Amino acid sequence: MLFSLDYRSRLPIYEQLYQNITRLTALGALAKNEQLPSVRALAQELGVNPNTVQKAYQFLERDGIIYSVPGKGSFIAETVNARSQQREQALQKLQEAAGMALDCGLPLDEVQHCIEEVYRGGVSTTNRQEGSDKND
Repeated sequence: MLFSLDYRSRLPIYEQLYQNITRLTALGALAKNEQLPSVRALAQELGVNPNTVQKAYQFLERDGIIYSVPGKGSFIAETVNARSQQREQALQKLQEAAGMALDCGLPLDEVQHCIEEVYRGGVSTTNRQEGSDKND
C-alpha cells in the first residue's frame, strides 16, 4: 500500500494517514470493501507507532470512510462518498482562508494568483502551509 507521509510536516501523522486514505478512496485507488492493512502491519511498514495508525482508523471509521469487522480487520465502506466529503472540506477550508486573506487586507488578484499557482503545481500546499507558519 502506498501512503506518503511527511515526517517533517506540522500535520500529525495520523491526520496525514487519514487524508491519504480519504484521497485514495475518492480517486478510486481503494475500492469499496477493500481490506486495509492491519494496524500493526501498516505501523511497521510506515515506521510509526501502532497507536498512530489506530487513531487514524478510528477517525476514518467515525467519518464513515471505513468500517471494521471484529477479528477480520478494516475495510473501505461501500456507501462512502469520499470525494464529495473531501470537496466539502476543501471548500470550507478555502472559505476560511479567503476570510483570513480578506481580514489581512490581501487584494483579490493576489489571492487568485496564489490559487492559480497551486493549481498549476507551482506551489505545494504542504510547503505553503509550513512556510506561512514560520512567518507568524
